[in-house]
Amino acid sequence: MSTPPRDEPQNTDEATENNVFLDATLRPSRWNDYVGQKTIKNNLKILLSAATERGHVPEHILFYGPPGLGKTTLAHLIAKELSAQIKVTSGPAIEKVADLASILTNLAAGDILFIDEIHRLNKSVEEILYPAMESGSLDILIGKGPSARTVQLPLAPFTLIGATTRIALLSSPLRSRFSGGIFRLEFYTTEELSEIIHRSASMLGIALAAGAARAIAERSRFTPRTANHLLKRVRDYAQVERRPIDEQAVIAALGLLGIDVIGLTPSDRSVLETIIKKYNGGPVGLETIATSLSEEEATIEEFNEPYLLQVGMIERTPRGRVATEIAYRHLNLKKSQNDLGL
Repeated sequence: MSTPPRDEPQNTDEATENNVFLDATLRPSRWNDYVGQKTIKNNLKILLSAATERGHVPEHILFYGPPGLGKTTLAHLIAKELSAQIKVTSGPAIEKVADLASILTNLAAGDILFIDEIHRLNKSVEEILYPAMESGSLDILIGKGPSARTVQLPLAPFTLIGATTRIALLSSPLRSRFSGGIFRLEFYTTEELSEIIHRSASMLGIALAAGAARAIAERSRFTPRTANHLLKRVRDYAQVERRPIDEQAVIAALGLLGIDVIGLTPSDRSVLETIIKKYNGGPVGLETIATSLSEEEATIEEFNEPYLLQVGMIERTPRGRVATEIAYRHLNLKKSQNDLGL
């Protein structure tokens, strides 16, 4: 017996590739589509316009701030605004001086070199950048011992855009050479994240009911990358459960992931509960918390702590981390007599 034809059309390879492409590229491609960071955008527009009018390449720029706030997106938007080619790499990827020399000598006039996590460049590689950024030349040492000599190769005019999540780890000599400006990206408001979610939903072909975007935004840790990630997970849940994406669907989908009403994850709550239940609300050191949770110190410091500090759940003191009244209320816990110092 032959199989009856299906009513719905079969996916073609091209359609599948297009869907993957849409999922992967939610970054805005125009200034007007970039939501938030208004001060930085206004300063960059002046910097780029002035450089273009003079016929010069823009001066070097550094972006810093927590992950997921749009540093890479801004670098790509600058390249589009200048109609320039952008070469993308990262600090850990440039292992040797020869790697950086190869990148620099292959840049054409007006190109943009974007180095993500620039604080992770090793010292010898970083020192090659100094003359490249300052005088547009590459100093190469030829030979060894008394016969060694330095050859200076001119480079095509280029703009270096650096991005880092740990600006304190960037050396002062390198930091001082970003003459175009050093910009700190701020966390996003719920309204800005709602706008980003609506835009991403439109690109992904997702229909959002009233209240759904805000419900996702409130759980997105003030970060666009997290907002887009949660949107996709809610989409998956609604698709499998055959239900519309409304506020209740958002609550149910993110509840399965253990994400609560303000975006705390199970690991966030574990940190808070460890401080409160095991150490009477603190103060307690980061190493002790990490040991109690069998977790890496860096994970807690770089993933959990920034958001817990942002929402006022913990405080840093000279003696260690302390859980706040907000944390007790959120977890529905009461302070014991030990917590009160009695």
